Amino acid sequence: MKLSEAGLKDRAAWEEKGYRLPQFDREAVTANTHKAPFWIHFGAGNIFRAFQANAVQNLLNDGVLDRGLVAAEGYDYEIITKMNRPHDDYTLLATLKADGTVEKTVIGSIVESLTLDTDNKEEFARLQEIFSNDSLQMASFTITEKGYSLTNSHGDFLPDVEKDFCAGPEKPASYMGKVASLLYTRFVQGAKPLSMVSMDNCSHNGDKLAAAITAFAEQWEEKGLAKEGFLSYVKSDKVAFPWTMIDKITPRPNTSVEQMLIGDGIEELAPVITSKNTYVAPFVNAEECEYLVIEDSFPNGRPALEKGGFIFTDRATVDKVERMKVCTCLNPLHTALAVYGCLLGYELISEEMKDPCLKKLVETIGYKEGLPVVTNPGILDPKEFIDTVINLRLPNPFMPDAPQRIATDTSQKLPIRFGETIKAYDKDPSLDTADLKLIPLVFAGWLRYLMGVDDKGEKFELSADPMLGVLCPKLESVKLDGSVNAEETLHSILTEAKIFGVDLYEVGLAPLVCSYFTELTQGVGAVRATLEKYVM
Repeated sequence: MKLSEAGLKDRAAWEEKGYRLPQFDREAVTANTHKAPFWIHFGAGNIFRAFQANAVQNLLNDGVLDRGLVAAEGYDYEIITKMNRPHDDYTLLATLKADGTVEKTVIGSIVESLTLDTDNKEEFARLQEIFSNDSLQMASFTITEKGYSLTNSHGDFLPDVEKDFCAGPEKPASYMGKVASLLYTRFVQGAKPLSMVSMDNCSHNGDKLAAAITAFAEQWEEKGLAKEGFLSYVKSDKVAFPWTMIDKITPRPNTSVEQMLIGDGIEELAPVITSKNTYVAPFVNAEECEYLVIEDSFPNGRPALEKGGFIFTDRATVDKVERMKVCTCLNPLHTALAVYGCLLGYELISEEMKDPCLKKLVETIGYKEGLPVVTNPGILDPKEFIDTVINLRLPNPFMPDAPQRIATDTSQKLPIRFGETIKAYDKDPSLDTADLKLIPLVFAGWLRYLMGVDDKGEKFELSADPMLGVLCPKLESVKLDGSVNAEETLHSILTEAKIFGVDLYEVGLAPLVCSYFTELTQGVGAVRATLEKYVM
């Protein structure tokens, strides 16, 4: 059994092993899509294959759609050349359910894949053809928040971006320059309407995409490198940049899932590590819960994607849902588990949820400290959302998600995941920041984590974070013997609003963080003892 057009001809063999197969005429769908594409997606990664592609497949199976997806990859072309094409754009989806069952699906809704490579004349010409087509309604993106950035950490334009500003739309090198070039093609072909939809997991994602494209339009038009009117087109109601909120955990392809699929008799499943160090496999493992809330702004229309589970609403509601998830109901709980999971030697989030102390930690942060300041968005209930996270999603033993992965870039996450809650308490006269007891414990735990020594006194590798070079040296002198002068050691960190979202001294939480940190550094076992003391 091989994951390819030829290998899937023996449908009975796959169905006998419990695989759900595409129920549509893929050849006809491919022809329809090539002639009149309606949706192109940039970023051919795991969440796209597990979520959007699966939803489109369901709609194709139900006859709601008669066209599939075009996938484009602009960061790592080898994803297309070494993974998509050898498998004829098919993907295996293993949905790992909390009840212990695994739903196995062959996804065939991606019917064309392209590299966003201006050096490849044939492929870029095909992308231009797609963007010129009247039928195109949406270009969507899962390229990570960094993908929209045009500047480095100092605020200077990246070299490729600067070159593209000066060279124009003909053959750009930067990711956003290439996307802007394709949108310019659509402008030249008649200023046709289109929705440019960021589906990345970051706040106000549509604005980030809009800002990047607008910067190119401004530069090119100002320098006479683009026809007059391109900037007006980008800013007009013909081009929309809706906000979205996406939520679905799709961890790195897991070896246990790979072995399960091999046991079914499927061949050639080995993951590939590309020259850019991207880890990709012919399969994706993902949780069953998923949410995609989209601002309903589609100037060229859209199909009935709500029948596939997507939620369409207005911008204000998307914002409320995003804040509900990121500031209270999921992301803060993830970060709390990441910090203490690394310190206590856990390698799976699901294992942490078997620890009564850690489970109570996230329950208290979510229900008691966070929920009072959440605005109910109406379309999703915050209490029910947390219930699902704590009782179904985080404890799922079949989700191989690691605290070490979630601990990545924690310094960039704290101001949103916790700072917004603190600000809300500080502004509300009926609330008192002094009532926040466990959010400061997470801050103290993170500072203890930055020492790179676990609760057994053994060194461990810190997850990547742009602030490590600044913060870790400030903690180098701290020993696990209770001798730390926490206020002196931590003062310059705790005043940093860009890390915590607020100056912790100004909101009265710094002394508590210092007190917790002192206890966490008393010696081996102090992390566990401190958690037990204040959580249980």
